Amino acid sequence: MEEKNMPEKKFKAGPITATIWSNQGKSKAGEAITFSSVAIERNYKDTGGNWKKTGSLGLNDIPKAALVLSKAYEYLTLKEFNLA
Repeated sequence: MEEKNMPEKKFKAGPITATIWSNQGKSKAGEAITFSSVAIERNYKDTGGNWKKTGSLGLNDIPKAALVLSKAYEYLTLKEFNLA
């Protein structure tokens, strides 16, 4: 059974979430490396009342997106210097 990659960390502000993922790859020299990526999404209800996710942001979502991205950046920077 394949192991599912779980999020390392999530930051949420209202309907906006920034999710940090830890990924495995190879460097140009062929060495195994771990790197992080950040996904941002907005949760909303469709006309049928079902919850959906999108990467599209409205005007009022932008400050919340900036906040969660700032928190993700802070977390990753502190982690890089072993302060998290």
